[in-house]
Amino acid sequence: MNEEVRLEGVTHVYVTEQGASLAVEAINLALAPGEFVSLVGPSGCGKTTILSLIAGLLRPTQGAVMVNGRAVSRPDGKVGYMLQSDYLFPWRTILQNVKIGLELTGNRTPEAEERALRLLEEMGLAHTKDWVPQQLSGGMRQRVALVRTLATEPELLLLDEPFSALDYQTKLQLEDLIVETLKKKGKTALLVTHDLAEAIAMSDRVIVLDRHPGRIRREVSIPEDIRKETPFRAREHPDFYPIFNEIWSELEAKNAGGRSRHGEEEDRHADAT
Repeated sequence: MNEEVRLEGVTHVYVTEQGASLAVEAINLALAPGEFVSLVGPSGCGKTTILSLIAGLLRPTQGAVMVNGRAVSRPDGKVGYMLQSDYLFPWRTILQNVKIGLELTGNRTPEAEERALRLLEEMGLAHTKDWVPQQLSGGMRQRVALVRTLATEPELLLLDEPFSALDYQTKLQLEDLIVETLKKKGKTALLVTHDLAEAIAMSDRVIVLDRHPGRIRREVSIPEDIRKETPFRAREHPDFYPIFNEIWSELEAKNAGGRSRHGEEEDRHADAT
C-alpha cells in the first residue's frame, strides 16, 4: 500500500521547568493517499500533539514521522492545517486572506491567484471576495479558512476540530462540503474531533486513542456502504449507531447522567432536520 503519512514508534515528551510529561507513546499509524482518518479520544490523549508532529511543528522525542516517504523536520507547504479558529485577519479582504498562504510560500503567481478565486467560487463565496471577515457568519469564515488551506495545493490536510465552534446545522453542512471537496480533489486528511458521530460520518477509519499518555487503543474501519454516503446521510444508515456504540464502549459507554451518547446524538439530529 502506498502511504502518504507514516508514524513509526512515535513517542513525544514535553519538557518544562516543572518537569517532563509523556504526551504520546509508541504510535504506529499510516494513511494511504486519498484516505480520510479521524482521531478520537479523551482530552489530553495527544490528538493535537500527533497533528503537530505530522505538521513539523514538533519533532518526536523518539520514532519517525514520514510524509510522502520523507522525514518531517519542519513545516512544509504540502501539508495544510485547518484549526478550530479561522484566524482571518480583520483588516484584509476575504480574497486577500485567502492569498496569505500563497504569499508565505512564495507562490503568489497569476495561476495560483486564479485558482484561489475559483476555489472561492466553488465554495459559494465569490461574492464575498471584497468583504472583510466581520461581514461573514461563522460557517462562511470556516469556508474561507478551507479555501485558504486548499489554495496552496497541499497533499495532506490536518483538521483540528474545525467545526466545534459552529452551530449544529452549519457543522453538518460543512462536513458534507469538506468531504465532497476532498474526495473530488483526491486529498488525504487527518481529523481530530471529540464528536464520535462526526468521525464516523466523515471517515474511512477511526483511530481511538487511550488516556494520557496517548496510545492507539482501537482502529475501526467504516463500512463502504456508510462511506459512500454524505456525512449527513451516513447518520441515517442502519449500521451507523452500532458502530457509534462500539466506539463509545471504548471510551465508557454511558455519560455521568447514565444516558447513552447514542440518544443525545439522535436528539441533535432530529433538531437539525
